[in-house]
Amino acid sequence: MRDTADRLVITAEHREILGQVLDKWSVLVLEELCECPRRFNELRRLIPVTQKSLTATLRRLERSGIVQRVVVSDRPVAVEYRITPLGKTLRDPVDAILRWTEEHRHDIEQARARFDEDTPG
Repeated sequence: MRDTADRLVITAEHREILGQVLDKWSVLVLEELCECPRRFNELRRLIPVTQKSLTATLRRLERSGIVQRVVVSDRPVAVEYRITPLGKTLRDPVDAILRWTEEHRHDIEQARARFDEDTPG
């Protein structure tokens, strides 16, 4: 934990950005796009998400400059999604969070079990 003198103040803007880049679908999209560019239907096959949710996620990430939408051919129209340089900067922080969850998941499972045992109803 940081000393309170160095503490970052979490603003509404911070919460909005974190909510957009760390929601469950965004993390999965970023994981796939960090490997290589993907077309929409390829992302749908790889990620268990509805078309509507995937479209909304890609639009949010594109609007924030994290994902780029590229038309790769016009007949028939083919669109590919790519991670941007800004999006690539998320790799290390997201990997750190994933490592933390892997290191502490058993502790969390035990805490949840204790809580459930001790909580009536």
